[in-house]
Order: sequence, then C-alpha cells, then structure tokens
Amino acid sequence: MQIKFSQNVIPLSALKANPGKVVSHAKDSHRPVLLTSRGYGVAVIQGLEDYENQQEELAFIKGITQGLMEIKEGETADISDVKKQLGL
Repeated sequence: MQIKFSQNVIPLSALKANPGKVVSHAKDSHRPVLLTSRGYGVAVIQGLEDYENQQEELAFIKGITQGLMEIKEGETADISDVKKQLGL
C-alpha cells in the first residue's frame, strides 16, 4: 500500500488550533496525516493502533528477510534437531 500524503496534509497551525480534530481524523481515517510548516513536511500523525500494526508488520518482514538470508547463506537446521531443541 502506497501512502498518498497529498490527501491528508494539514498545516501545523491547524494542529495548534484544534489538536483533537486532527488526531481524531488520523485515528478514524486509518491514514497518516502529514503536518507542514511553511510548505514543508515536518511530522506525521498516525493513530496508535495503526502505528502498532505497522510496527508488527515491519518486524515480521524483517524476520522473513533474515530467514531468507540465512537460507541463502546455508544456515539451516534439520527439522528433527529443531524439534529436539523445542522439546517436541
């Protein structure tokens, strides 16, 4: 999923004027909100649940990548050895 910030751009002054509305928008829309100052992006506001989900997905992807690299480098284990280590 590609994020299109152009759909959720809010000037920093809008956050200062009504922070609850901006945070609610980010939470309810499940889309990050790009805050700008003088026309430049300075920060992103994202709902907590969406942030946590994103972090979990990132950790999962990193784990898969690490596993694929280990396979490529020949760092594998026999299933019977793994079962022994796990007590199965």
